Amino acid sequence: MNAVSDFDDEIVVRWAGEPWEREGALAIRRAVFCTEQGIFEGDDHDEIDAAAQLLVAVQGMQGAASRVVGTVRIHRDPVDASTWYGSRLAVRADYRRHGRIGATLIRLAVSSAHALGCTRFLASVQAQNAPLFRRLHWRTLEEVIAFGRAHHVMQAELAHYPPCATPYAGFPVDQRRAA
Repeated sequence: MNAVSDFDDEIVVRWAGEPWEREGALAIRRAVFCTEQGIFEGDDHDEIDAAAQLLVAVQGMQGAASRVVGTVRIHRDPVDASTWYGSRLAVRADYRRHGRIGATLIRLAVSSAHALGCTRFLASVQAQNAPLFRRLHWRTLEEVIAFGRAHHVMQAELAHYPPCATPYAGFPVDQRRAA
């Protein structure tokens, strides 16, 4: 099966709860941030991972047939528990044409943090991805260079992200192709 026909299988975005989901998420991060983009050498793991919650986009719901096709992580600010951050948004290269996986990961990231008392949600976004975030009701606070690349420090407009108190159930990804 190729990725185009694979889009007919259900994709659900949820908080990672199983070891295979975590392993799949970390493998996608390594593929995107180490191999493809060359930002990190070998592994992108850092101290934030110890406190972060991984979110995954999982295709298929039938055990061995299930696979992780996208991920992002979220975590609270260690000083201000009402401020949350998202980072390491990544989607498998063969699933990026789907167009809604990243948006659904962002939606659950902000909505689940909102349910846990988040009053401010921030992310440092690679410049080429800033237009996607703007369409999803984020605004740029400042432009910076991080890891040798242009980034936008962005803030989500929480009014557009109703709290989600069931993050392990998550959200289905809209299967219609993005235009």
